[in-house]
Amino acid sequence: MFTKAYIPYGGYYSTPFARWQGSLQSENAITLGAQTSKRWIESKGWDPKMFDYVILGVTVGQPKLFYGGPWSAALIGAEDSPGVLISQACSTSTTGVYQASMAIEMGFCENVYNLFTDRCSNGPHTIWPNPGGPGGQVVSEDWVMEHFNLDPWGGTAMIQTAENVSAMAGVTREECDAVALKRYEQYTDALKDDRAFQKRYMFPVEVKISKKKTITLDADEGITKSTKEGLAGLRPVLPGGVHTFGAQTHPADGNCAIVVTGREKAKSLSTQPDIEIQVISYGYSRVKKAHMAMAPVPAAQMALDKAGLAIGEMKVIKTHNPFSANDIYMANELKIDVNGFNNYGSSMVFGHPQAPTAGRCIIEGIEEA
Repeated sequence: MFTKAYIPYGGYYSTPFARWQGSLQSENAITLGAQTSKRWIESKGWDPKMFDYVILGVTVGQPKLFYGGPWSAALIGAEDSPGVLISQACSTSTTGVYQASMAIEMGFCENVYNLFTDRCSNGPHTIWPNPGGPGGQVVSEDWVMEHFNLDPWGGTAMIQTAENVSAMAGVTREECDAVALKRYEQYTDALKDDRAFQKRYMFPVEVKISKKKTITLDADEGITKSTKEGLAGLRPVLPGGVHTFGAQTHPADGNCAIVVTGREKAKSLSTQPDIEIQVISYGYSRVKKAHMAMAPVPAAQMALDKAGLAIGEMKVIKTHNPFSANDIYMANELKIDVNGFNNYGSSMVFGHPQAPTAGRCIIEGIEEA
């Protein structure tokens, strides 16, 4: 249980997320994330040199990733600060906040800047030497499509893990469609009053098209509208499955940042010092092979247990929900209303750029609370 780690109110941002092959498809995620962070830090009137540790979260390889941590620290203006790279698939953001909180708890550093950024568009294709192969043929790897479609340990595509849990737990197609529709409706709540909720935390991203032209993306791009009739008309992605493309997330591009610091520093950096945000605990889990959708339940329970809290005490719950089954299984196991969490948005609707996905969920959870 943490006692010293805090997040300043307003000490975070998320860019809009763009559906892959959209406006951000050609940008190096590391430089785009750092440039956006630098603009955001300047907008706050902060000196970036106050960050004595920088965590960079990236899961999809980008040019110069070898130097990613210290390079990103220098690009945001924290030139003398060490940078470390974290890559933990969908949980990169939560892992980064956890590592930052441990560093603050131990007195290792004073102010941690967490930058989470990814680009699923135009993912890299790695070629490995294979001198012993027939004719010296290379071994190749597609970082995005291949990884979506094959977990080397589980031996299945990610959607198959959701179907495995659905079959085990008796989740139906009708339930998946209903949750997908509800999540879309919750997302539209964030668009009301000229996107008042999103504008609390969303920071525009700028993309330089040429020497004379720069475009600004200030709202999510590529969101697909869901209706009951539209969802019902879709075919399952896998034969005999319960998930359609409407009941799962989509790859996307974007970045976000979260500051973790001590209590007094958090107050001085907060836009409203009377609002206190404390990191209390963290949970993790590994479930049986090829049943990924089960994992959030024991992980959440571990976090609750370490904090000495019960699920019934939670006012706001946010989840990364790549498939409807994730939320349905969690609701059933924890005895909560599946329609009562993920208000104002979730990755099923706004997309999944990998590293920043959970970070945006954390930020939206803070704002809802």
